[in-house]
Amino acid sequence: MSLKCGIVGLPNVGKSTLFNCLSNAKAQAANFPFCTIEPNLGVITVPDLRLGELEQLVKPQRVIPATIEIVDIAGLVKGASRGEGLGNQFLSNIRECDAIIHVVRCFEDPNVVHVDGSVNPVRDKETIDTELQLKDLESVDKKISRVEKLAKAAGDKDAKKALEVLSVYRHHLEQGKSARSAPVNEEDKKFTEDIFLLTAKPVLYVCNVDEGSVLQGNAYVDMLKESVKNEKAEVLIIAAAIEAEISQLENFEDREAFLADLGLKESGVSKLIKAAYRLLNLQTYFTAGEKEVRAWTITKGMPAPQAAGVIHSDFEKGFIKAEVINYQNYLKFGSESACREAGCLSIEGKEYIVNDGDIMHFRFNV
Repeated sequence: MSLKCGIVGLPNVGKSTLFNCLSNAKAQAANFPFCTIEPNLGVITVPDLRLGELEQLVKPQRVIPATIEIVDIAGLVKGASRGEGLGNQFLSNIRECDAIIHVVRCFEDPNVVHVDGSVNPVRDKETIDTELQLKDLESVDKKISRVEKLAKAAGDKDAKKALEVLSVYRHHLEQGKSARSAPVNEEDKKFTEDIFLLTAKPVLYVCNVDEGSVLQGNAYVDMLKESVKNEKAEVLIIAAAIEAEISQLENFEDREAFLADLGLKESGVSKLIKAAYRLLNLQTYFTAGEKEVRAWTITKGMPAPQAAGVIHSDFEKGFIKAEVINYQNYLKFGSESACREAGCLSIEGKEYIVNDGDIMHFRFNV
């Protein structure tokens, strides 16, 4: 599955620094607005200790982790919905993303300028929310104009239902609320799929703090948490400057020692990647053989044929059965053959819902 998260935020809040820590790509990071003009694209691996355990048991030629694409998108300013700053480009880049990682500045530093002259994470968040909501309102209004004509001229039932749903979104957006919280059921969301509402995308808030606030947060973090408490959104605390230092350490033991000195169990980057995975409602299954051990990304609740299709469309088209081993059983018995002998390998059909951590082998015919 090709999955993409966009890092957004006001100019100069630490987006590019965080992006550099997340991927091997090197975005320009500088102390001035709009240093990121073209969106930088990187591919990040999803941390998963299970891959290492499978590698030790299987001893494959190679190990391939699950990945997520990450995009560092140009900073946004007031008026972006009208094309000001780099607005039009910014907004079009967000449309291509599956989820939004919203970086908010939650630290004081007189040497790092703020585009609005002072630090206020709630104001900063609302600036971006407003611009995205205005753009969504424009998209909804345009579709309403098209649908109204169909509803009146042909008496089209679908058009009338679409108009009803679109009106709910319009009222919601006019109140300064994001589309993701609109009172619309899942089935009716199909009426807005073609206009790619920006504020319908799931969001993860990242509070960029100073080193002294990385464990407990600070007053700015508390302000942001209070403002988003009704959004059902996750809030992470990360010190991008610390992550930049960690990313320069090539030795795993050195990184672990650095984190331990700060009282941290894992890096903020690792937490962010895992949170993004949860945000998109994703999970992992594995294939394990002599050539490779590989993690495959699927959405939770996906049946076996669709999970097979993530490897290749032919696997889904010609799906016959799936051989499935529970991850814990694989660890217990140590190999596929041992699991088979112990009766811990099951043969599953098209209705089987894949579980996180399943080790699978697909039978198919095309």
